[in-house]
Amino acid sequence: MRDWYAKSMTKFFRFFADTFFAKRYGHRAVVLETIAGVPGMVGGMLVHLRSLRKMERGNGTMIQELLDEAMNERKHLMFFIEIANPNWFERLLITVAQLIFWHYYLILYLISPSTAHKMIAYFEEEAVRSYDEYIRLIKAGEIENGPAPQLAIDYYQLVPDADLLAMVYHVKWDEQRHSEANHRMAGF
Repeated sequence: MRDWYAKSMTKFFRFFADTFFAKRYGHRAVVLETIAGVPGMVGGMLVHLRSLRKMERGNGTMIQELLDEAMNERKHLMFFIEIANPNWFERLLITVAQLIFWHYYLILYLISPSTAHKMIAYFEEEAVRSYDEYIRLIKAGEIENGPAPQLAIDYYQLVPDADLLAMVYHVKWDEQRHSEANHRMAGF
């Protein structure tokens, strides 16, 4: 039942991303990366607070991994903001989406952390598929393969003249690692 719920919520949220952003991959990435930064922060915070309440040891690695995931997603957002330059309406949409998703994910994590992690693992799998499509469109010449933002070049230690394609590959690989980590944390 938890797996079904995690998959169905992933399809539900994917529908909205497809409906609002279709092939506008830079703008789509801005919104999705804004939301993607929420789960690691919520999960890290709740595991941290539970550890304090129960005076548990041994959760530090998981807490740090979740917070690192949130920071990594934040970096992705910064890369795509430079590429997409969201307008005021998209910024408003980002704020509303983040507000709604924060509360939704907080409640889901409080009810069932394993379901929450499984859902994020599926979200990340969808992100990998989206980035695969982004890569395909860049390679096909349908999206310009301009220079990567300097922030991405510095973060990934890319060559100084790295292009968008190189950056998108690295972002995709990050998302793959996040998927694997959340499947592991879901534990089912």
